[in-house]
This record gives sequence, C-alpha cells and structure tokens, in this order.
Amino acid sequence: MHTKVMDALGTLPSDLATAIKPVLEDANFDATLSPEVFEQLLAKTQMTDSELRVALLPLAAAYSVAPISNFFVGAIVRGESGRLYFGANMEFVGASLSQTIHAEQSAISHAWVKGERGISDITINYSPCGHCRQFMNELTTAQSLVVQLPERAAKKLQEYLPESFGPADLNITDALLAKVDHGLKTDATEALIKEACAAANGSHAPYTKNFSGVALKAKDGKTFIGKYAENAAFNPSLPPLQVALVNMNMAGYPLSDIEEAALVEKSDSTISHLADTQNTLEALNPDVPLTYVAA
Repeated sequence: MHTKVMDALGTLPSDLATAIKPVLEDANFDATLSPEVFEQLLAKTQMTDSELRVALLPLAAAYSVAPISNFFVGAIVRGESGRLYFGANMEFVGASLSQTIHAEQSAISHAWVKGERGISDITINYSPCGHCRQFMNELTTAQSLVVQLPERAAKKLQEYLPESFGPADLNITDALLAKVDHGLKTDATEALIKEACAAANGSHAPYTKNFSGVALKAKDGKTFIGKYAENAAFNPSLPPLQVALVNMNMAGYPLSDIEEAALVEKSDSTISHLADTQNTLEALNPDVPLTYVAA
C-alpha cells in the first residue's frame, strides 16, 4: 500500500473516508474496487454513481509518480465485469518524455492485465489530452466508452474525439483488450522469460506484429508482467515495459525494487522495444539485468 493513498483519505468527504478506510487497509487491496464494495460505498455515502467515482479520484491520483511535472493525475476505469481499477500518471527522471505513462493508459492497462475485455466508463480528474483520447479509441468499447470529469456532464469518447481516426481506417478489426494468443514459444527454462513470453502472446500489435511482453521481478520475488498496446496513430502506443511498471506501481511496489527484467518479442517484426526498454530500465536502476529473447 502506498503511504500517499492513506494520506489521501484526508481529502475525501468524511463519510466516504470512514467507509473506504477498511477497504484500503485490507492486506489484499490491489487498487481495485469490486462491484459489491462500490455498491456498499454508494449506500453509505448516498452519492450518485458518478459523484462517488469523482470523489474517489484523489485515491487514484495518490499513485502518481510525477517527479518531472509534479502534476498528479488519477483515473478510474470500470471494466465490463463491474470492477473499478485505479490508475495514475508516471514519469521517469533520466528517460525521454516519450516513455511517460498517462493516467488513462495506466488505469486501462491495469484493467487489461487483470483480465478485463472491455471498459464501460473512465473517470479522470483532468480533461484527457489528445494522446489519451487517441489511445482510448483503440479499445474494444471505443464507440460506447463514457468519459466522466469533475463538475461536468458525462460524454462519450467520440464526443471528445470527433471524426476520429482508428483501427478501421487501417483495415484492422482487432481491438485493444480483446482476448488473443499469438502462439509465440521459447526454449528458455527461466520462469521470468516464460512470463514475458506469455505476456507477449496477449499483446495488441496489429500494425507491426511486434508481439512483445515484459516481466519484472521485485526484490521479494514477486513478478509483474506487461504486454504491448499498439495504436493506430502509432505514437500513443504503450510499450510492454510501461504496462509492467504500471502493474508494479499499482501493487504498491516502489520501482527501485526491480531486481531483474526480461523482454520477449517476435523475432521478425518491423520494430523493436529493446533499446527503449534498456534505456528506461537504466534510468530507473542501471544495475538491473535485462534478458532479451527474440521468439
């Protein structure tokens, strides 16, 4: 648990803070809220659905890692299962700004790694930038996705992104969060490489076919996986390392705890994540060993 998350309790309405404190203190809290817990919070606070999601944003923003901008953005997405997933922006000193993770990307990839196949709505404490609007347009639910901001009426993503450019414009029918298995295999016996390969098999890369995945091992042996999320506009694509870093951050682990990393990617694709993965890991900790496998 992030200390900042507990500190953020003080910014919530008192009845909400009292109701959610035991949830946050639970050893199994994983920066998500089940539909049942959310319904209990609605009953205890007498808030509307959108009011409660907006009120919870300070908890999501508490996961922000923003040493460059000091601008803390939180996002909460609701998966088709009804579960809510927190996300927050992440920046990395010493790495290029292109390696930055936006809060919307964080919350969506958090839900993706935990098995969601669609997002019904997203709540954000600041209006989504064009980069994030385009990123969300790749989703399986892009046409129906609802965006909720504080003190504003909810709108569909397509209202925020009129005349949008997306996968269909490139004759792509695959969508981000859809269940896939690309069938990559590796002869490696190391568990971390196997996890990275499994992540690569679930990646979304219909434009370059660079199916790729990352696995990170923390000092206590816990592992975190990330899979590549490609975008029709290319630049908003989210590399596999970034998804793994989101996974680690939302689990309450400091990034300084990374002890080992593995990257697996398709051998004959037109791009590679190797250089950017190396550079970003070196910015975080130059002593972290990275194993690379072209499958």
